[in-house]
Amino acid sequence: MKNKIILFIALIFGIVACDPSDFDDTNIDPRRVTEAPTRTLLTFSLQQLPFTVWNTPIRNVAGYSTVHLNFYSQYLSEGPYPAASLYNVRNLAWTAWYTGPLYNLQTIINLNNEDSKLADIGNGSKNNQVAVARILKAYYFWFLTDNYGDIPYFEALKGNEVLQPKFDKQEDIYADLLKELTEAEAMINVGEAGVTGDILLGGDMAAWKRFANTARFFMSLRLMKVNPGKAQTEMTAALNAGVIESNTQNVTYQFIGSDPHNWNPWYENYSNDNRNDYAISTRLGNYMIETEDPRVFVYGEVLNGEVKPLPYGSAAAKNIPGVYSRIGNALQAAGSAAPIFTYAQVLFAKAEAVNRGFTIPSGVTAADLYYDGIKASWQFWGVYNEAEYSGFIAQPEIAYTAGNGLEKIITQKWVHQYQNGFEAWTDWRRTGYPVLTAAPDAVDTRGIPRRMGYPSNARALNESNYDEVIKRQGADHNYTRVWWDVQ
Repeated sequence: MKNKIILFIALIFGIVACDPSDFDDTNIDPRRVTEAPTRTLLTFSLQQLPFTVWNTPIRNVAGYSTVHLNFYSQYLSEGPYPAASLYNVRNLAWTAWYTGPLYNLQTIINLNNEDSKLADIGNGSKNNQVAVARILKAYYFWFLTDNYGDIPYFEALKGNEVLQPKFDKQEDIYADLLKELTEAEAMINVGEAGVTGDILLGGDMAAWKRFANTARFFMSLRLMKVNPGKAQTEMTAALNAGVIESNTQNVTYQFIGSDPHNWNPWYENYSNDNRNDYAISTRLGNYMIETEDPRVFVYGEVLNGEVKPLPYGSAAAKNIPGVYSRIGNALQAAGSAAPIFTYAQVLFAKAEAVNRGFTIPSGVTAADLYYDGIKASWQFWGVYNEAEYSGFIAQPEIAYTAGNGLEKIITQKWVHQYQNGFEAWTDWRRTGYPVLTAAPDAVDTRGIPRRMGYPSNARALNESNYDEVIKRQGADHNYTRVWWDVQ
């Protein structure tokens, strides 16, 4: 007992004798990064980018799957576990987009404005760092607002200053995003040091100018019905400033086959995780087979010399391997590249503009732009052959006519944008093309969703602002249309 008392007294003495500051870092992981240079923040922000337009089932670095968008646009079908293809994805979290790339991009801007050492010249000139961050920030907000409609924007990314940001009108968000892209593009100085940490464009500031202008041009398409005057103004300005003008200027994101943290998610899904849940759909596959489109052999797995599409929108479970064509081998490789913006998309967008009566600087006809778009697409996907191309565009199903020109343009744009379910779904919402029939076994008789519902905890976390946006925009379900969806 005496020994225990002595031990206790010694322990108390030892604690009292210690400087309390000695315990400050007891529970701090010495490997944890507490601050990062802007080049690291840019790299992380760019790692999220492909998942906006390369819609995959694997949890991406932002934490979310976007594969449901490939079901809305009917690029893919589900095999053993039909669910998302029947439109059961009703609400989708957005937290990781705000706390991930958007917060990091805002931090890049803040660090430069504060003249922080974390934004020194080794990360690129101040003008170029801030410009790229503004462009990407606008891009991500564009993606979010086109999914949900009205979202937190002007009061977002302010940390503890604003814990319950209001939901802003999509119309107001669009106006500010177009301003941001315009100002950021003008802010870029190609004569100054390019940004570092740029895993997308390698610090090529001229390419970042094209990225901003191309995004601005594509945004103008959404305005054609709700504000045609603004659409024409933005379109003309973006094209004059310089968009992508050849396949050599395509913007693609390169996955890293040797790095498990940067694999193509389709490789991770099929090969690493041995999942076989998805195959090319009959809606897309059959159309391409019927028109003898050689791109189908890139898009779909070749089985005994054929691509075998999986019926779309059925609740019946089906095994895929060896029976139905998964996505093509080149597209599921660990180190494949995901298209972000392509020349073919620009040509189809120009063709649509001319078809709808808008003016573009080139003065080329909608038909010529349409055919050039198909050619650029074949070249992009590595299947171009002049004789085959000439025969392809001569088919009645493909040939441009004044009466159904818009349908032809958007349908071929849809074919080109394989795996970019987001943009194809957006085109369908605003134009009605391609003509899509809802999944036969859809969980909702209203058919293909027209927006994504707000996160399931949105009201619990931000009740008054949530209630306000519902009164203004409409019911929080998948069939309330966003501002520009007025077809």
